[in-house]
Amino acid sequence: MPRTRKLLCRNVWKIYGPQAAAFLARTPDPDDAALREAGLIGAVRAADVDIREGEIFVIMGLSGSGKSTLVRCLSRLVEPTGGEIQFDGEDLLAMTEAQLTQLRRRKIGMVFQNFALLPHLTVLQNVAFPLDVQGVDRRTREARAHEMIEIVGLKGREAYFPRQLSGGQQQRVGIARSLVGEPEIWFLDEPFSALDPLIRREMQDEFMRLQGLLKKTIVFITHDFDEAIRLADRIAVMKDGRIVQTATPEELVLNPATDYVAEFTKHIPRGKVLTLRAVMAPLGRGPYAGDLDAAVRVADAADRIEAANLPFRVIEDGAPIGSIGAAAVVDVLIGRPRVPAAE
Repeated sequence: MPRTRKLLCRNVWKIYGPQAAAFLARTPDPDDAALREAGLIGAVRAADVDIREGEIFVIMGLSGSGKSTLVRCLSRLVEPTGGEIQFDGEDLLAMTEAQLTQLRRRKIGMVFQNFALLPHLTVLQNVAFPLDVQGVDRRTREARAHEMIEIVGLKGREAYFPRQLSGGQQQRVGIARSLVGEPEIWFLDEPFSALDPLIRREMQDEFMRLQGLLKKTIVFITHDFDEAIRLADRIAVMKDGRIVQTATPEELVLNPATDYVAEFTKHIPRGKVLTLRAVMAPLGRGPYAGDLDAAVRVADAADRIEAANLPFRVIEDGAPIGSIGAAAVVDVLIGRPRVPAAE
């Protein structure tokens, strides 16, 4: 079933400099030369984003590409210079400050690279803090905070202060705090980039576990393509303030829209990205060693396929749609160009 649209933005701009809004009104789609001549900086340029309920939507790009500015525009932490943003069909840019405050308190959760924990509060108090701001009574907010602390794996550390926790544990507190108000959409701006590689991998695992439990709509910012393909349902790649392609990780690898996107994906092991659906052959008469789901990544099924003497059927929605054998897996893992199967 198609997912409901949760967040929509059309032709969103963020331009820094004097009289930026008036300039954009006169010049609806300025190029680099026009911006430079006016003494302006185009941080976000003509961005279109369509985020669906329950998906992990990753916005990625190099430093300075505009990804963090865009996500702040989507929550109006930064005021866009122009464009349209809708949250559940409501005009976000027409909301008053009071309406925005209520929206952020009750429907939006945010996690940033800086954990921003309050050092004088315990883990329990930090996690419960957003509910305290909302005026929720102490018993209710602490009960909800206990639930979140257990979900993120910190049960038993409720009385600790931030200085008594590791970096990964502090980030878990930040995640619990952002979720305690049960937000409908969750913004995460490079939340793991300050962590050591091993802890970062553990936090990615934890993130996916939480998403499996909570089914949030997530906007995740990263500059790391490995992280993006591991987490994303869809990825928007940004360059110089513009979104140059939005696609699934698999589509980005197979059909990069620009040389810039191709360069991003060039060194990514294909087996981590491509699904069995992308590399399967037509279904034959068999026999087969068994069935594998079409959405499984090639790398995840490689050992099982290579150990079998027979190919496997590829199944989607309970029906066989193709087959996969060891030769196709080896081609993907070693990067050998695939020859289209005969009809």
